[in-house]
Amino acid sequence: MPMRPGEEWVAFKMAERGGRGSGGHGSLDKSITLPPDEIFRNLENAKRFAIDIGGSLTKLAYYSTVQHKVARVRSFDHSGKDIENEPLYEISVQEEITARLHFIKFENTYIETCLDFIKDHLVNTETKVIKATGGGAYKFKDLIEKKLGLKVDKEDVMTCLIKGCNFVLRNIPHEVFAYQKDSDTEFRFQTNHPNIFPYLLVNIGSGVSIVKVETEDKFEWIGGSSIGGGTFWGLGALLTKTKKFDELLQLASKGQHTNVDMLVKDVYGGAYQTLGLSGNLIASSFGKSTTADKEFSKEDMAKSLLHMISNDIGQLACLHAKLHNLDKIYFGGFFIRGHPVTMRTITYSINFFSKGEVQALFLRHEGYLGAIGAFLKGAEQDNPNQYSWGENYAGSSGLMSTSPDVYPMQRTRSGTFDMLEMDRLERPLVNLPLLKDPSAYIPDTVDLTDDAMARKYWLTCFEEALDGVAKRAAASQPDSVDALERAEKFRQKYWNKLQTLRQQPFAYGTLTVRSLLDTREHCLNEFNFPDPYSKVKQKENGIALKCFQSVIESLDSLGWEERQFALVKGLLAGNVFDWGAKAVSDVLESEPQFGFEEAKSKLQERPWLEDSYSQWLERLKEGPPHKCALIFADNSGIDIILGVFPFVRELLSRGTEVILACNSGPALNDVTYSESLIVTERIAAMDPVIQSALREEKLLLVQTGSSSPCLDLSRLDKGLAVLVRERKTDLVIIEGMGRAIHTNYYAALKCESLKLAVIKNSWLADRLGGKIFSVIFKYEVPCK
Repeated sequence: MPMRPGEEWVAFKMAERGGRGSGGHGSLDKSITLPPDEIFRNLENAKRFAIDIGGSLTKLAYYSTVQHKVARVRSFDHSGKDIENEPLYEISVQEEITARLHFIKFENTYIETCLDFIKDHLVNTETKVIKATGGGAYKFKDLIEKKLGLKVDKEDVMTCLIKGCNFVLRNIPHEVFAYQKDSDTEFRFQTNHPNIFPYLLVNIGSGVSIVKVETEDKFEWIGGSSIGGGTFWGLGALLTKTKKFDELLQLASKGQHTNVDMLVKDVYGGAYQTLGLSGNLIASSFGKSTTADKEFSKEDMAKSLLHMISNDIGQLACLHAKLHNLDKIYFGGFFIRGHPVTMRTITYSINFFSKGEVQALFLRHEGYLGAIGAFLKGAEQDNPNQYSWGENYAGSSGLMSTSPDVYPMQRTRSGTFDMLEMDRLERPLVNLPLLKDPSAYIPDTVDLTDDAMARKYWLTCFEEALDGVAKRAAASQPDSVDALERAEKFRQKYWNKLQTLRQQPFAYGTLTVRSLLDTREHCLNEFNFPDPYSKVKQKENGIALKCFQSVIESLDSLGWEERQFALVKGLLAGNVFDWGAKAVSDVLESEPQFGFEEAKSKLQERPWLEDSYSQWLERLKEGPPHKCALIFADNSGIDIILGVFPFVRELLSRGTEVILACNSGPALNDVTYSESLIVTERIAAMDPVIQSALREEKLLLVQTGSSSPCLDLSRLDKGLAVLVRERKTDLVIIEGMGRAIHTNYYAALKCESLKLAVIKNSWLADRLGGKIFSVIFKYEVPCK
């Protein structure tokens, strides 16, 4: 494949530097194989910079404005026209500018070349200052100022680390993980707690700093040690004649410390049961070196040294945690750097000394904390913390295993250049106030990181669907001359992401169906396909609206109990129309006349209603009307118009207010907030119940803050959360396979809830003990 303009220069300059970096990759060719626009993306629109330079790695941060395409819908003026054959609304693709944070990590070997590249591509920078932190900020100050023409403004290392830590804890779900020794999944990701404070941050660099963080701006250094990563590096070099840090860790990973350390059983002949000490516990680090008349291997000495220092740090951190009544310790610094051998020894030490009461936790992006904090210091006038941010999977490297046996080419590249991108979201995101326990809420039903069989199935499923998605994306922009080229680039990028996730399922946190869907949406947006299903939705919304009045007339002709059953069945039948499900899309492609009644006939009915539905029916019969219902809608067309709206109408007729929440942005054929406004306006023109409810603000349309086919109730639009509180919402209805099965099936709420979906995947149906088009109807009442 020919290189892009400028790529030859970067690759040549990198190869010219050659040599062996601090990553311990031997004679690895250091030339860049990725095109520069994938490394320093959108550099020409960079506005502000920060840099964190450590002993071996440089972390660069910059803020840029990103121009990308967004899909817009606008209602036609149909006054005085015959609208029978007119489209329901106009679709346009417009340019929009949003904010993005870029973080790049690379070896100091490349700093001069990278600074040259940045200088040559800077166009629109708004600043004359670059915030800098880390020990190298002093060493490279003159070089940075000379190359970039920016004044270096140095910031306190610890302040930057804490600001960076707060930022990732607040904005990146699945940022935090515990390390599990000898487990199928190395990383056990934690649920983000809505309140991140207080916590203990232990930064292990040359020495050790221990900081108690109480609030955003209140923290204090409470202890430390001179025995840290520098000690391991220095003593390791003396003992093994190995001077590179990563090579020392590689030696340690192959060593057996018991050949060098004296254990309890070596002293007492077994366990010291009176004191409760295991025979395999270290009694004296390097203890055997005083008695054994032999040479010890470099690997064994490195492992012994690592255990000695890790145990010392672990005990010290544990004592401080206990002293300050803290049960979480976040570890960071170059001593950690995602290496299994260091995380394993730290975890063991904390667990041993705390007797399991304190947890050792690590961060997926701990290497970026200083750069993030330095950037935030430089951007305080813009108050970036007032916004919510989301990781852009399309432009981020993800967490890579440091095991050399796992996908070695990917590990090598990650060791050279590593990227993280964060997009500023339009609206702040918060928890749904009705979550029973936000700290225990887990959106996803199945963890594919743990479930190897499910992981294999779903990755294959997404691979097999990829060609169809790319074809659909290209077809959505028939007037674009480069649509096919961009669709192919999308296909290649998402395919590569799927291959990475096969080898590294933990790359972006816990692997789930939701994360696979979201990664696909990010990749589509990356190549300017904001809404591949826009024309499909437009057509299906128009067709469904023509059927609305007849459906309502049919429902109104039924007796009360028969109508309740028909409403539920209609809601479920509408949910069949999901272009994200292959079994459905195949039918819709091959049978254009497949409609609402055909979907009803597909449903696998009883015994799906007998328990949960009877309880729901009893509640409607005997209980007072609900004060306010929050409904999370799923698909456009028949789903929302013929399924959801009749259900909404019935609730309104009972005196229940309704908040109808739709996606802020497009995903598959899910209805968006802007589309729902137009659809609702047309329904109101036909139906006095809906019209009256809109006028009296008893029917309110809101956006969720999401652009995903799934639903994370811990990251919802703040305006929605405020409305839920104000209206005293006491019923939540979640419909759709993505929102009610892949996510939120086990979500516990403070109020009554209905979860409804049709299982449109034969593998999943079989696993749940049913058939394809079996239904879920789950009515739940919280325990008092």
